[in-house]
Amino acid sequence: MSSPTPFVPVKPLTETLTPLVLVAVAVTVLAWASAFIVIRGVGTDFTPGSLTLLRLGVGAAVLAIGLIGRAWVKPSPREWLLIIGCGVMWFGVYNVALNTAEQTLDGGTTAMIVNFAPILIALGAGVFLREGIPKWLAIGAGVAFIGVLLIGFGTSADSAAGSGTGVIWALVAALTYSVGVLLQKPALRRVPAAQVTWLACAIGVVTALPFTGELIVDLQDASSASILGVVYLGVVPTALAFSTWGYALTKMPAGQLIVSSYLVPPAAIVLGLLFLGEVPTLIAVVGGAVCLFGVALSRRRSAEPRIRDQTS
Repeated sequence: MSSPTPFVPVKPLTETLTPLVLVAVAVTVLAWASAFIVIRGVGTDFTPGSLTLLRLGVGAAVLAIGLIGRAWVKPSPREWLLIIGCGVMWFGVYNVALNTAEQTLDGGTTAMIVNFAPILIALGAGVFLREGIPKWLAIGAGVAFIGVLLIGFGTSADSAAGSGTGVIWALVAALTYSVGVLLQKPALRRVPAAQVTWLACAIGVVTALPFTGELIVDLQDASSASILGVVYLGVVPTALAFSTWGYALTKMPAGQLIVSSYLVPPAAIVLGLLFLGEVPTLIAVVGGAVCLFGVALSRRRSAEPRIRDQTS
């Protein structure tokens, strides 16, 4: 049994948000935003399952290269359970659900629904990871979520986003996303982030192996552009972004870090405009502004001098 987590003073914001951490968060947000656009583009050539298998296979291969020369930390039985759960839920089930949702929903709407996860994660981190729920984090999360809803309303006018199986699959993605983050955080206390990310991704590949037959068929008919698109998904939004996310997660509480993912929907809208010619509505623009304001509010500190700190 580990000793109880002591109460420690809150780290100053300048210590938590170092330039390297800010870069890691920015890379993660942009990479994940681009994934929504690319998934839409390759979805006509790959089924949700085959897309998941190929994406994670590429990601696991790239992540393995990054482990060369690094010391291996043997996970404890409890840590193995956490990593396996993260791999199955966040890498396996999440990707299948997300890819299925984007068969019928546009990228902006899907990003909005998936970003319901930060609310679940912030609450879960406060309760299960004992990070607490500071007043300004709760206020900022609520304001940002209102902005996310506005983005959804602004981008779903022609996609019937309020009904259908696509919405259900997007909600499944949000749920498995939040569970995966909550399982990953305690595993990162002792096991290096790069190792946890690679193990989780490899476990996700195993989870998606039942789609091997679909992948073989899809590869025979898919265009070169679609295949390269899936490779991009494996290298950048998977290998690179999950690595930068894991690094940031070791430097700041999960409840605070997850608020940065509210930037993904507005970033996805901008990328959609640039690469797919999708023009955001006025409501979407207002929603993006509200979202950014909520992120700013969440960074404020309450007057309480001491909270439980789970980072190390």
